[in-house]
Amino acid sequence: MKNIYNILIPLSFVGLWVTSMVSKEIEVILGFILIFTFGILHGANDILLIDTISNNKKTYPFIRVLITYLLTVFIAVVIFYFFPLLALILFIVFSAFHFGQQHWEHKELETSVMIKNIYYFLYGMVVLNILFIFNATEVIEVVTSITNFELEKITIKISLIVSGSLLFLLALFIANTSKFFKSYILIELFYLIIFSIIFKVSSLIWGFTIYFILWHSIPSLYEQVLFIYGNFNKKNLLRYCKTAFPYWIISIIGILIVYSIFRDDKLFYAIFFSFIAAVTFPHTLVINKLFSNKKTQSN
Repeated sequence: MKNIYNILIPLSFVGLWVTSMVSKEIEVILGFILIFTFGILHGANDILLIDTISNNKKTYPFIRVLITYLLTVFIAVVIFYFFPLLALILFIVFSAFHFGQQHWEHKELETSVMIKNIYYFLYGMVVLNILFIFNATEVIEVVTSITNFELEKITIKISLIVSGSLLFLLALFIANTSKFFKSYILIELFYLIIFSIIFKVSSLIWGFTIYFILWHSIPSLYEQVLFIYGNFNKKNLLRYCKTAFPYWIISIIGILIVYSIFRDDKLFYAIFFSFIAAVTFPHTLVINKLFSNKKTQSN
């Protein structure tokens, strides 16, 4: 995993170079392309992950797993339709925990599960809030289009201050009990500086894309391939992509239909983030189960 992060740093600066070379409109197009390929691909194999995690395939036959997964997505869509503000808050909470867990799970924190989970959430919230504060105008427009709620920039600032302060205090607590955690502090601060620079100079979509693809989706793909096939190599990566391809195609068709309907309307952004959120909810639960299963196998 460490080698992957070493590669992500120069790739992030390539993303910054792209920002200086193309217009904001091109950034958005490139962002959507990457999100619809690598981004959706990394979550397209949830059904296979559930099947792999299950110790008793007769207890969880494929059709039951598929129906349960689709039902979860459907419920998320319904919540977004009838209670958009609640759904958006839940999306941010789930995403924050999911991003934080993916980033920190392979690191030894030497603390309780509850403290780890709180730390994962706070770390993810800090990353998201940095993205939001540097793109406040775009964020406010998206929130308004989804919920009709008038979000204010001061709210984003307060959220960043609160989450950042709590993360700092919790980091101090963990540092007192975990010798390994102390060795991560400087490099993790460096990562946050990189994220801040990217979010500062990029548009909302491009900044999110760089983080989501490079710092989340690629490490997640690595973890998933390793978990499913026992080894990460080109052959197993191709096997993973082949299995995920049908689900990826279905997702792409769905979002293209949405785009064909709303391409001249700012509502498209609302639909897009709602779509991502609906897939994020079950995906977060599946990945959390994956990490729990890995711990059980290693004990």
